[in-house]
Amino acid sequence: MRQILQSLKTGAIELAEVPCPVAGRGQVLIRSSCTLVSAGTERMLVDFGKAGLIGKARRQPDKVRQVLDRIRTDGLAPTLEAVRNRLDQPLPLGYCNVGRVLEAGSGVTGFPTGQRVVSNGGHAEVVAAPVNLCARVPDAVSDDEAAFAVVGAVALQGIRLAQPTLGEAVVVSGLGLIGLLAVQLLRAHGCRVLGLDVDPARLRLAESFGAETFDLSTGAGPMAAAHNFSRGRGVDAVLVTASTRSSGPVHQAAQMSRKRGRIVLVGVTGLELSRADFYEKELSFQVSCSYGPGRHDPGYEEKGQDYPAGFVRWTAQRNFEAVLDMMADGRLDVRPLVSHRFPLSGAGRAYEILAGEGPSLGILLDHSAMEHAEPAIHRVVALRPPAPAGAGKVAMGFIGAGRHAGAVLAPAFKATGARLVTVASRGGVSGLHVGRKFGFGKATTDSAEVLEDPAVDAVVIATRHDSHADLVCRALAAGKHVFVEKPLALACDGLDAIEAARDAAAGAGIAPVVMVGFNRRFAPHIRKIRSLLGDAPGPKAFVMTVNAGPVPASHWTQDPETGGGRIVGEACHFIDLLRHLAGAPISGYDLRAMDGPAGDTVIITLTFADGSLGSIHYFANGSRRFPKERLEVFAGGGVLQLDNFRRLRGFGWPGFRSMSLWRQDKGWKACALAFVRAVEQGGEGPIPFRELLEVGRVTVELAAAVPGRGTGRCPS
Repeated sequence: MRQILQSLKTGAIELAEVPCPVAGRGQVLIRSSCTLVSAGTERMLVDFGKAGLIGKARRQPDKVRQVLDRIRTDGLAPTLEAVRNRLDQPLPLGYCNVGRVLEAGSGVTGFPTGQRVVSNGGHAEVVAAPVNLCARVPDAVSDDEAAFAVVGAVALQGIRLAQPTLGEAVVVSGLGLIGLLAVQLLRAHGCRVLGLDVDPARLRLAESFGAETFDLSTGAGPMAAAHNFSRGRGVDAVLVTASTRSSGPVHQAAQMSRKRGRIVLVGVTGLELSRADFYEKELSFQVSCSYGPGRHDPGYEEKGQDYPAGFVRWTAQRNFEAVLDMMADGRLDVRPLVSHRFPLSGAGRAYEILAGEGPSLGILLDHSAMEHAEPAIHRVVALRPPAPAGAGKVAMGFIGAGRHAGAVLAPAFKATGARLVTVASRGGVSGLHVGRKFGFGKATTDSAEVLEDPAVDAVVIATRHDSHADLVCRALAAGKHVFVEKPLALACDGLDAIEAARDAAAGAGIAPVVMVGFNRRFAPHIRKIRSLLGDAPGPKAFVMTVNAGPVPASHWTQDPETGGGRIVGEACHFIDLLRHLAGAPISGYDLRAMDGPAGDTVIITLTFADGSLGSIHYFANGSRRFPKERLEVFAGGGVLQLDNFRRLRGFGWPGFRSMSLWRQDKGWKACALAFVRAVEQGGEGPIPFRELLEVGRVTVELAAAVPGRGTGRCPS
């Protein structure tokens, strides 16, 4: 299928051939008929992409501060590499989609095949949208009209926050798409409306919808007009729908408001607020979030958990429905808002108009050219000719093409000389990008294309944590070697299933290599420490300090069901590292957590069969300006101290003082190479399988000790 992508690095627009997405749980697969270009959001993204690095930095000063902090801790080279990787990722454009249902994912009801729907899907011939961000289109509403439903919901949510009542005087500052929709919705509420803009054509449209207007291009301030409009009382509410870096619209809104008036920001403006403006009149100010309650809530969007109507009457989906209802009965007329129409193949011209100086308003992209085409779902896109059979290199497939897979895993495995065959991703775009960048033969949205391909020798699994155990078992059943990014599994039943699958493969005469991405074992400094410890007498003591930093509770890694929490998801790295350095099985373990809902500031204590001790201080409450990782080893009268995988120092250690690298090296390339060589040579993997199970079970047990966060203890 074709989909519009934008390069964040250059701003270039591309109509790319992308594998069709899969309807996951709680999603609806939609064949698009029409999409609307968002004049505000998408122009902002295009402008950001076209800006140089300095221009991008000026637009995101908070990101610049994060970059500077990372340079201090990790060094210049890895930080610049991380920034380039972020900017290198293509961005799917669009969020105003109309089409017909092709397929409903598991758990979805009320959206039968063939049903016309709107969604927040992008500019693509086929989209997979969350069920709670879809709404059925009434028969009286055309596809062209329905394409405005999502931006209409943005305007409606801003109005709901302003809480207008019949007869109130409301100002709409900025008469773009959302502003003009807001004018009509406010008029339907029974409000008197004053529209502000500099464009004569938009002012005329607002007047045709029943608003009074004021032309800001005259140079005169709008305060006198607002004073007269409000009959000298000050306006009751202001909806700021403008897009500008200036704080002027908010300042003007405060000046024209009555005492205890309401100001709602729907657009994007500067926010240098004057306390006097708000203090003297006791004004309220609120920023509206997109389509309504539920937006950006993983439970609502990803898990399909609706809010009870008795408690949250107007969610994002119900706002979609309300806008469509108003279109159906004629109270909302969007036909005059259409300024341009292009076929999807003419998307490049559409974005030239959007970014240019010429007038534009509602730009529709027509997908109807494919309406009579065979509705086949193609989930594989060829990227380059297949390598000849018997090419002699380990043939690898990737399942998962997220940020870590694209920035770390794919380049590490490419450097080994392995043959990269197929990359699978759920949505298709990230897989296409990783596939192109690193020379994969195919990109797909079907994991079975990787698992069932006889040409694939080994599978890299880099998906969300809850899928790891199942994918490892399926890969082993298919006779593949497996490299799985940590963790191996979220719970002990997953570990048991993996152990059984590996034993079954061994019983069938297959000797699969199973490896977890515990890369720190392979870092140059850790190898040096391991060699130095070989001469140290007696037990050892380890102190691992991890300045992990906060992760929002809404992030998928914090979800016990999806990510398992940060102990299973990340602290397992350090449990494995100390197990590796001790060189002895873990004989005891304990965890103490700081009070808090996340449970990610903990102290883990480990004891080992040889009498060694280890403590892991995994803290989420520190500053990002402090380095992330420090390891201290006490043994045989000496101390080794490793700072952030850049400098290792020895104190009282005969024959060793220090080892420094010009850039951080956490061992990823060596880790990938060790796996590939193990596949080529056969035999045990680089990390003994029993150690992987041991670390996995200990980690699951420790995570279960965090109050309210555990995934269940392993049976003894």
